[in-house]
Amino acid sequence: MTQDPTPPRDPRDPPFDGPPLSLEDELAAARAEPAPGPDIETVNESLADGLNRCPKCGSTDVRLRGSTEMLVCLFCRHQWQESRVEEEFGLGVGIDDLEGTVIAGGAEEISSDEDVITMTCSGCGADVVVDTAHAMNARCHWCRHTLNVNQRTPNGAVPDAVLPFRLTHEEAVEKIREFASSRRLFAHPRFKKEFVPENVLGVYLPYLVIDARAETAYVGEGEVQTRRWTEKQGDSSVTYYAADVYRVERSVGFTVDDLTIEGAADRASFGSDTTNNIVNTILPFDTKNAVKWNSSYLVGFTSEKRDLDVSDLEPVLEDQLLSIGRSQVHATLGEFDRGVRWEAEKVDVGGSRWVSMYLPVWLYSYYQENTRMLHYIAVNARTGETMGSIPVSQPRLIAAALTVGTVLEGIAGAILVATA
Repeated sequence: MTQDPTPPRDPRDPPFDGPPLSLEDELAAARAEPAPGPDIETVNESLADGLNRCPKCGSTDVRLRGSTEMLVCLFCRHQWQESRVEEEFGLGVGIDDLEGTVIAGGAEEISSDEDVITMTCSGCGADVVVDTAHAMNARCHWCRHTLNVNQRTPNGAVPDAVLPFRLTHEEAVEKIREFASSRRLFAHPRFKKEFVPENVLGVYLPYLVIDARAETAYVGEGEVQTRRWTEKQGDSSVTYYAADVYRVERSVGFTVDDLTIEGAADRASFGSDTTNNIVNTILPFDTKNAVKWNSSYLVGFTSEKRDLDVSDLEPVLEDQLLSIGRSQVHATLGEFDRGVRWEAEKVDVGGSRWVSMYLPVWLYSYYQENTRMLHYIAVNARTGETMGSIPVSQPRLIAAALTVGTVLEGIAGAILVATA
């Protein structure tokens, strides 16, 4: 009788699944099943202690160096940049597969808490009062720690990402000077006299950046001209045309990447006492270069807090998607030489992804007392694109109009004399 050399198996041991994997097999398995990436719903959880620290020495005395877009620690001089959210959270991929509404942590519904909050500095324990309606960062007056208001700001008020300033204050002032100088003929003398470069302020404005997958459909009537003629009616002529009318239906599916919509109500709809919304005219921003939220980027700048939720802006998104869809189908309407009049349209948003982001703007404002109008000149702090309004001098405008009218009248007289 022979004895089996293999010892009996302990029932508590894990089941035998075959020989151990080789190193190559293990690597292949790891590649086949990658570890899940970070969840965009928890973008800011790493900042729960309320402080943004230098990764080298731990100091919170950090500033943005605009010329390089790098953060620099004023204690140890270490420089770094937060990772781009495009890669960090995979925002540039998967748009075709979006389902439902995906909302990042910074784009969540804003709670109704008070704007003025009291924070306890985790550095020294002092209480610091912050008015989050006007500032999104604060500094402890005892230990000088720069506080991140992520911990105590009402839900959704802290963005997921920030696009750092690139243009310096001096460059922005020069852009505004050039803009005003090109309109100096009609500009009010007081505006030119009272221009103060120190009043050009850097501000981070809240936006929601959206990826979406949608289908749009349109129904209307298109006309194809078949005949055109002119009839004399008294001393004038009237032109008529005949056309065949067709029922037109179009539908298109598409995706949008990084569509930007204002997150503040006063920017989304200006009142009668302000000039037009000039911030939209300096779009687009290179949102692909936005980085993970870090309140150190806000040091030295002002900021506004988002006060519109995703539910408030979904109708705005749908309107923009319908507009994009119309432009997509426009190329298929060439046969209708008299045009197409859409009578009904609809949009089906299959999936969307919302990320809250701060975008940088240099802003100059001027209040015109006699008209009680607030004028703005805005500079895209990434591209330098500049747009705005300036107060005009009515006498100069009238004089210019009369001069142009006189010149045109003189030209007409010269033509009459030449042809007489």
